[in-house]
Amino acid sequence: MAEDNNGGNSNSGGANANTTAEVQIQIPAGPSKTEAPATQEGPSGSSKAKNWKRWFMVAADAIFLIVGQTSATLLGRYYYSQGGNSKWLSTFVQTAGFPILFFGLFFFPSKSSSSETPIGKIAMIYIVLGLIITADNMMYSHGLWFLPVSTFSLICASQLAFNVFFSYVLTSQRLTGLIMNSVVLLTLAALLLGVNHESHGPTGGVIGGKYLVGFLLTLGASGTYALILSLMQLTFENVIKKQTFSAVLNMQIYTALVATFASLVGLFASGEWMDLKEEMDRFQSGEFSYLMTLVWTSVSWQVASIGVVGLVFEVSSLFSNVISTFALPIVPLFGVMAFHDKMNGVKIIAMLISIWGFLSYLYQNYLDDKKARSA
Repeated sequence: MAEDNNGGNSNSGGANANTTAEVQIQIPAGPSKTEAPATQEGPSGSSKAKNWKRWFMVAADAIFLIVGQTSATLLGRYYYSQGGNSKWLSTFVQTAGFPILFFGLFFFPSKSSSSETPIGKIAMIYIVLGLIITADNMMYSHGLWFLPVSTFSLICASQLAFNVFFSYVLTSQRLTGLIMNSVVLLTLAALLLGVNHESHGPTGGVIGGKYLVGFLLTLGASGTYALILSLMQLTFENVIKKQTFSAVLNMQIYTALVATFASLVGLFASGEWMDLKEEMDRFQSGEFSYLMTLVWTSVSWQVASIGVVGLVFEVSSLFSNVISTFALPIVPLFGVMAFHDKMNGVKIIAMLISIWGFLSYLYQNYLDDKKARSA
């Protein structure tokens, strides 16, 4: 997650110089109803150079997000397929690698005063968001347990539709025909998978009620992830009131800290910690593989998180979610190759519809950018 991730605002076409020591960024959740067109300053050559550099960074961040999200999902599925059974441990590793993000603060330290931000209020927001992230990660963990990785990943594509809804309700994003088309298509793709009952799953026979539970939990996790992004957006706009890279990193780090602690409490309170030694002993590929699976799953989620943060910094949180959604159809292909998941006709149609929905949304962003540049 990510966190979601789940989780997770736009700059102008080029990066403008700021009078303060820290780069400032805008983080709207998409084109709003009152959004003014962006303008560019400086010589044409300098502007083009900055634009090329910016989009090079966007491409790099997108690769981080796609690689991290894909590898984390596949490693999570591998953990279950080799005999792993702890849902709380699976939830824990989704955020436990957050200390890696402290390196980002060394490169992008905050040099401006933050005394205008109430420490108590922001701490409470971090705690609430962290707890919501914990619940979101837990739903993802159960969904991945009950469903094949291909079905799980394609249902997650609905997170973009949820994101558009929450952005409209909470941040007044305007809805165009192309965006609505994207929402309908991505939702339809998820519904197709919801009625596509199958017996192939990580436990060797997920059918009937368990399949439905897995579908509903994964769908709920996608909606919660979209809600988290919108709540973070409101926090930036109304509480933090400064959109800097260090502020985004702090949001990621401290919410992950709370989520990690909550997951650890859940691990001990549920009693699952007592079974971890036995789980490691019976892990089919060995104890070392067990440890490496957990470590690299945690690292992969943080690699994805770095990509999310970078895309928020360079473009927007909504664009970050779009890239995350676009990466989802890639996972089922690896799931088929690595775990022999079934790729039947319904899944192929759902995947194509998801890609169509993504392209519709991407084209709307292209039109918005073109309009802003010609203004």
